[in-house]
Amino acid sequence: MTQNLHSTRRDFLERTGLAAAGIVAGGFTSSAAGYAKNDTITVGVIGAGGRATGLLGKLLKLPGVKVVAVCDVFDRHLARGKKLIQDAAASGAGTPDVFTTKKHEELLARTDIDAVLIGSPDHWHVPHTVAACEAGKDVYVEKPLTHSLEEGAIVIKAQNDHKRIVQVGTQQRSMPHIQKAKEVVASGKLGAIHKVHMTWNRNATPIRKHVPDYKESEVDWKRFLGKAKDQPFEPYRFIGNWRWFWDFGNGILTDLMVHWQDTVNYLMDLPMPDSATSIGDSFASQGVWETPDTIQTLLHYKEKKLQLHFEGTFVNAWTRAHLLLMGTAGTLYLDRGRCEVVSERGGFEPMKFGEGTSERGADFDANVDGDSFHLSDWLTACRSRNKPSVPAEAGVLSAAAAHMGNKAFREGRVVTAQG
Repeated sequence: MTQNLHSTRRDFLERTGLAAAGIVAGGFTSSAAGYAKNDTITVGVIGAGGRATGLLGKLLKLPGVKVVAVCDVFDRHLARGKKLIQDAAASGAGTPDVFTTKKHEELLARTDIDAVLIGSPDHWHVPHTVAACEAGKDVYVEKPLTHSLEEGAIVIKAQNDHKRIVQVGTQQRSMPHIQKAKEVVASGKLGAIHKVHMTWNRNATPIRKHVPDYKESEVDWKRFLGKAKDQPFEPYRFIGNWRWFWDFGNGILTDLMVHWQDTVNYLMDLPMPDSATSIGDSFASQGVWETPDTIQTLLHYKEKKLQLHFEGTFVNAWTRAHLLLMGTAGTLYLDRGRCEVVSERGGFEPMKFGEGTSERGADFDANVDGDSFHLSDWLTACRSRNKPSVPAEAGVLSAAAAHMGNKAFREGRVVTAQG
């Protein structure tokens, strides 16, 4: 008989303190940060592209928040973000008088903004986060936190020196069924875990270069480039596809692997990997992307006696997105909607929990809103001044494993933690 360890939303809220903070009832509380009772946290958005638009829509539905400003280098994104905020004015979550700018410095200079939601491309995550911390703003920043290994110490220092709340957008740690999975791992039920398998597979074949109709006159292209090398305006690289070009993103490992890497770090309390090796190919994207469309990375943790394997591709979606913790006594399957635990030798009854209703391995589960949980966790941390579920240290650690994997691929060698 299957044991049901169903974790309800109420259970999650009670465990994380969100129920006490009034999220269930729609209220909110005072904090040690100086927010008066029932004060609203005012938020500005930096980078209002596709992913940030989704997060903004969910943020606008949470209590105790008012979004008042938006920054983006693209006219169309500015207009879309402004409209979302204006449409939420009736509920008090937005305002009809939205401040808009293409310069993040102007947004951060505003004294009426307490915190920022950062959804800019990867190469801007650390510069925007550091600038926000220096301006006294708390931060929710999309993953991966860093664009290179060297940026890690910089962003952690900014968070700590300025005593800011920084939440990195690997939202799995805020999902109730993944928090329950951590309890299972901590119980020792799986035995010694020597192997972890992580997968994130999609099928986008054939990958063609569809160039959108964006005009350079709509974009502050120089600002988009930031510290990246100077290059002509390229519409295909500008929206979304920047992930597959080294100047702006780092491909599958930082876009997808980092989610599961952070989850495993959370479940098993992992340090930096001792070494990484990778193989990658451009089977479907040759001449279109710079980063590989198919890659496998193996990480080794000597003291933990652990091998961690990630495989991702855009040429076949059969196994989709999930991870497996493979222990001597049992195996734990995890995706964004469910957790299943089975025994190796019949030592315990199978367990299933989680509220997922989408297909196994779905990129997003229709019934598990990890983004809202994660944003709520951030807002609670902003008020309490306690660490959020994924502070800068955790974001740096998960991204570092991906950077090591990419370095191994690009240099064709085994990369160690020492370089």
